[in-house]
Amino acid sequence: MFYKTLATLLLVVFCMGKGNAQDAPLKIMEDSLVAATDSIYVAPIIDDRAEYNVTFVKMLVRALKTPNSFDYPFTKLQDKINIMTSPDKKFRFFNWMVMTSDVTVKYYCAIQMPGEQLKLYGLEDISASVGKSMEDTVLTGGKWIGALYYNILPQDVDGQIVYTLLGINASNNVSKKKFMEPLTFNAQGPVFGAPIFNIRSKANPSARINRYVMEYKKEVQASLNWDKEKNMIYMDRLVSQVNDPNRKYTYVPSGEYDGFRWENGTWNLVQDLIPIDALKDGQAPVPVPAKGRVE
Repeated sequence: MFYKTLATLLLVVFCMGKGNAQDAPLKIMEDSLVAATDSIYVAPIIDDRAEYNVTFVKMLVRALKTPNSFDYPFTKLQDKINIMTSPDKKFRFFNWMVMTSDVTVKYYCAIQMPGEQLKLYGLEDISASVGKSMEDTVLTGGKWIGALYYNILPQDVDGQIVYTLLGINASNNVSKKKFMEPLTFNAQGPVFGAPIFNIRSKANPSARINRYVMEYKKEVQASLNWDKEKNMIYMDRLVSQVNDPNRKYTYVPSGEYDGFRWENGTWNLVQDLIPIDALKDGQAPVPVPAKGRVE
C-alpha cells in the first residue's frame, strides 16, 4: 500500500511539473500581452492605438500557437481584455475594443477552438455598415457586428447547438446597443444570426428576425441579461423621451421590465416580466427587483 501511494504521489508531482513546464512560455508571453494592452488603451495619440493593436494581435496569435494553449487560462490578460469560454468548453473568445476617436470605438474578437494545434477565427467588425438591416442580417466569412460579450447561453435546436451571445456595442456617438446574438458553427467557421426569435421582421413580416437589438440613449444604462433563478432573460422596457419611436437615441428605461423565455426552440417575448406596485397619487414607480439579477 505504501509503495502504491508513493507511486501515485510521484505521478501527480510529475504531471504538475510537466504542466508548469508547458505553461512557462505562455506565462512569459502573457506578461508581454498585458503590457501591450496599456498602449492600446492609454496611448496619448489616438491614431497610434490602432498600430499598437496590430502588434498586440500578432503577439496574441503567436501565444495561441503554443500547443494546447486552449487550456491556458490567461488569468492576468483577463483583467485587460474580455476572455470568455463557452459553458460546454467548445470555444472561447478573446474580445476587446479600441478607441477610434474621442467618442467612438471599434471592436475586435478572435474565437479559439480547442485542440493541440491552433484553430482560430478572427472577426471583422462591420457594425458601421450594417445599418437598418441589423436585425435581419446573417453574417459569415469572419464578418461580425462588433460587441463586447458578457454572457453565453447554449441551446439545442434540432440537434445543433446555438449559442445566444449577450453583448454591448457603444461605437455610435449618440446611442448604445445591446444584442442577443445567435452563434453557430459550420464547416467554414462561425455564423452570426439565426431565426430563433419568435418576433417578425419589420422588413419582411413573413420571416423572423435573426438577432434581437436594443438601442438606447448613450448616457443611460439599460439591462439585458440572464436571470438564473427565473431561467430566462430579463431586459428594461425602453421608451422614447420625445415620443418618437424612430429616434432610438432618445430611448430610456421606462421602469418596467420584459424578457425572453426559451420554449420550443425559440426565444419567446414575455411582457411585464416584473410587476410594478400600484401607486398612490404622486408616488414614484419602484420596480420589484428580480432575484439573482446581474446588471
